[in-house]
Amino acid sequence: MLFNSYHFAYFFALLFPTYWALRKHYKVQNLLLLGAGYYFYACWNPKFLSLLILSTVMDYACGIAVDRIDDSRKRKAFVALSMALNLGMLGYFKYYNFFAESLQVALSRMGLQVPLAQLNVVLPIGISFYTFQSMSYVIDVYRKDIRPTKNFIEFATFVSFFPHLVAGPIMRPTTLLPQVAGPRRFNLDQFYQGSYLIFWGLAKKIVVADNLATIVNDLFGRWQTIDGGLALLAIYAFAFQIYCDFSGYTDAARGIAKCLGFELALNFNLPYFATSPKDFWTRWHISLSSWLRDYLYISLGGNRRGTLMLYRNLMLTMIIGGLWHGAAWTFVIWGFYQGLLLVAHRLLEPWLKRIQPRGPVESVSWDLLRMFVTFHLVCVGWLIFRANSMEQVHGMLTAIATRFAVPATSYLAPVVAVVAPLLMVQTAQYVSKDLDIISRAPWYLRSAFYTACFYAIVIGGEFGGAQFIYFQF
Repeated sequence: MLFNSYHFAYFFALLFPTYWALRKHYKVQNLLLLGAGYYFYACWNPKFLSLLILSTVMDYACGIAVDRIDDSRKRKAFVALSMALNLGMLGYFKYYNFFAESLQVALSRMGLQVPLAQLNVVLPIGISFYTFQSMSYVIDVYRKDIRPTKNFIEFATFVSFFPHLVAGPIMRPTTLLPQVAGPRRFNLDQFYQGSYLIFWGLAKKIVVADNLATIVNDLFGRWQTIDGGLALLAIYAFAFQIYCDFSGYTDAARGIAKCLGFELALNFNLPYFATSPKDFWTRWHISLSSWLRDYLYISLGGNRRGTLMLYRNLMLTMIIGGLWHGAAWTFVIWGFYQGLLLVAHRLLEPWLKRIQPRGPVESVSWDLLRMFVTFHLVCVGWLIFRANSMEQVHGMLTAIATRFAVPATSYLAPVVAVVAPLLMVQTAQYVSKDLDIISRAPWYLRSAFYTACFYAIVIGGEFGGAQFIYFQF
């Protein structure tokens, strides 16, 4: 079930009034949310609902066991059981064919022909998100960051909360579980904020991302014949497509949650205004980058064991983060590239601080220069992320370097038409340091903004019900 579908509109139109009619009985509300979450997930493929339930039951039991047992080895054993279950499901459905094929190729290069069975399995949607969320609960109980809930319905509702179930943000149990475990009150301001986020998120998806997708798919599909100008335009277009697609989903998810009385974590904070690779990862997919930092990078030792180990931990974290996105070598290389950027930034940071200008005008120019460089470094990464092979990456970069020509208006104009208004809104957000500047604006400016978005959706929106990019991860 897609947020940008009539099916979801009918679903939420029935759920919303029923949910708030039960506002004096939050435990019944939780039962309703649990049923809604399972129905929402089953709409993709009912048979995979069993995986969600299995992960929920096992992590609920492991959390209680870890809390009750004093023996350190036994506590670690239950944490290991949780990780084995969740990562085992993830590995089987998402990575088996990738590793089997890679091993077969490696052995054949050594002269060994070893046939390995390929599995015809469908990737369960959202499995990368809900396994990470459920697994983090057991880890947090082990670390004593949270007490385990004894109420299975509350825990199951936490895991299956449908707004963020299949594409995040990845919510921490310390943040979301207490909201599930207590009563919610209808707040009109929260409802208005939620409605704005739903509207703005769907506008980014339907108007910007889906219109750009047509151009991106066309140009990437014939990468061998396009010139460098079109290759560069394709990369720029994909950068804004993936941003508006993913941030549009999480804006809508946060808005839906607000309408139900919940607060989900901010997942994007103007990432293309970042001034360094490190800054970018504090702004892009914040819930994943913070999850990898707290549960992987710190567990590997973080920065506690010297400079070389710090660089190793950064590289491993980003490579695993790249592999999390998909079972392909391009994702591994993309993660490796992101790790290199972070290491290079740490090496250059002392020198950059020394040459940073002090005057206000010069500082603004310096920040703009750093934004420009960071954005293009990120775009190289997006080329690797979107490409089907490194041959395609090499071919498109070669075209940019050797066969550059100004893109035809038929390609350039639609990209500018959908990206320019987005950048105007985001520039206002950046300058004001207020992501909610639109919702706080005077009524006449809000009315003009909503009217413009409405007509953009009606006139220029793509209503094919296109799937969100991150559903495949």
